[in-house]
Amino acid sequence: MRNSLDMMWRERAFMVVLLLLVRKIHGGCPSSSCGKIANINYPFRLKGDPEECGEERYELDCENNVTVLYLYSAKYHVQAINYKNYTVRVVDPALQHHNLSSLPLRFLSRSNFSDTYKYTSFYDSDPYQAFVNVDKNWEYLSFEHIVFVNCNHSLGEKGKYVEIGEWVKWEGKGYAYAIGGDLKAEDLEVGCEVKLVAPTSLSTFDNHSYTSMHTALAYGFEISWIQQACQKHCPDDDDSYCYLDSSNQKLKCRYGILLYISVILVYISILWAYKVLFGLPFLIIIFIYKWRKRHTSMYENIENYLQQNSLAPIRYSYKEIKNMAGGFKEKLGEGGFGYVFKAKLRSGPYVAIKMLSKSKGNGQDFISEVATIGRIHHQNVVRLIGFCASGSKRVLVYEFMPNGSLDKFIFSKERNIHLSYEKIYNISIGVARGIAYLHHGCEMQILHFDIKPHNILLDENFIPKVSDFGLAKLYPIDNSIVTMTAARGTIGYMAPELFYNNIGRISHKADVYSFGMLLMEMASKRKNLNPHADHLSQLYFPLWVYDHIREEEDIDMEDLSEEEKIIVKKMIIVSLWCIQLKPSDRPSMNRVVEMLEGDIEDLEMPPKPILFPDEMMVTDDQTINSS
Repeated sequence: MRNSLDMMWRERAFMVVLLLLVRKIHGGCPSSSCGKIANINYPFRLKGDPEECGEERYELDCENNVTVLYLYSAKYHVQAINYKNYTVRVVDPALQHHNLSSLPLRFLSRSNFSDTYKYTSFYDSDPYQAFVNVDKNWEYLSFEHIVFVNCNHSLGEKGKYVEIGEWVKWEGKGYAYAIGGDLKAEDLEVGCEVKLVAPTSLSTFDNHSYTSMHTALAYGFEISWIQQACQKHCPDDDDSYCYLDSSNQKLKCRYGILLYISVILVYISILWAYKVLFGLPFLIIIFIYKWRKRHTSMYENIENYLQQNSLAPIRYSYKEIKNMAGGFKEKLGEGGFGYVFKAKLRSGPYVAIKMLSKSKGNGQDFISEVATIGRIHHQNVVRLIGFCASGSKRVLVYEFMPNGSLDKFIFSKERNIHLSYEKIYNISIGVARGIAYLHHGCEMQILHFDIKPHNILLDENFIPKVSDFGLAKLYPIDNSIVTMTAARGTIGYMAPELFYNNIGRISHKADVYSFGMLLMEMASKRKNLNPHADHLSQLYFPLWVYDHIREEEDIDMEDLSEEEKIIVKKMIIVSLWCIQLKPSDRPSMNRVVEMLEGDIEDLEMPPKPILFPDEMMVTDDQTINSS
């Protein structure tokens, strides 16, 4: 009996040791499986797996025996995981193989990924990339695009446009088309609007067959986690360079200029003074050569990545820019960014060339403009036609606005520069629609951060266009809170939350505030701040006008008809809502458009604007006290 008990305990002990040994061999994390995806390993893990098994940002879910990946808060079904080339293939769950009417739920392009623009650090926080760095060159593209457009007229057999109206209808009107591959701005037909961009990694589809395109979409698209693997494999510094060696499917590190310098310094220290005489100049030459090569490569990478962006504008050489501008003879204006010149395309139309002479932060303002409006097509957003990134020269080419900027019409005292209030009112609605589109109509939320009269351009028909996106930022559409390290914008139009952190978080409501200040100036045709006012209560126009509207007193402006007085009053009430101190008290831009287009009887009077979080009282001929 004792012998049998001893044997049983020995067998159990052996099994425990064996299990521990197997667990240790496999790193303590057995492979997980869900549906057709077997052997889910590091860096991935399934929801519910131990925390040490994989990384949190690569956590997958298993829903109804289907492996699910969440990308930018949207759900995608995992089709395959390739641990050799660091890619995972996913597909939009709305796509059905044999249902040509099924379309992806989300607008997704390469521009959603941080590695689309080379100015972001290679060791960025974005868990997935759209490119895989193969053999020291960014030559492996994880996916390409299929673009869906809606046109207000039939195009017939027009190049890459494949009519799909038999299966797809946009809002029940117009003509629906699909385009295989990237669509550049100059290829978008007049009267057509991009409705959806979807990725695919099945590159063998037929560009002239929608059935083939849909099959490619249903196949899915690959994204890469090579950046995470590189962080583990190569030192986390700016001087190391990680790439995938295609010959053996292994990651490799390449080191840059700092390694060369350190080797040379060691060499010099060994050879002592004699070698210093010859080594130091050599060191300087090597340093200059590497520095110039590195920065030249940086400029080229910016240019290359901009070309690869979906709906990218035209790339021009600097020589072409110079010829178009006729030697930069006709200057349209200047600012802190540089100069704007009038130019002419070879095809005939005039354009405005913006020379960025003071590009910030390794050209981030240049990248910001191209990244935001390079793929936007809206009546009230200025169109970016092209760009030039040649060495240190950065140039943006815009559609030409014959009537210039709005400020000269609302602030000028000259009689020949005059707009009727009906025209000003229509311009205000157009600007509001443009900003609303940036906030709510794109696949990424675009915050402008510099809405002001100087950045509203007017075409030959006085249709307004929001311009100058040098301070703009892109955020996921469902991200209501913005993280910023420094205030941005123009004094007088900047939202108070950019200065005070105790009134609310920074969000799209910062643009609403700026639009409110702009709208007030459009309604009054004067600056909001008037240092020459007779009374301190008139120093800040919004406070003065609030009291007059509340008491239903006439506003001393210019001779207005009754209809114009209603227009002005409506604009002022809407602007007073927009410039409320707390962001939560301001309407969204979609609501602003509704308020401007609606009846004045439907508008309630907002609370009186407050200038500062701890403001005391501002009355006639009293001093202004604030914290």
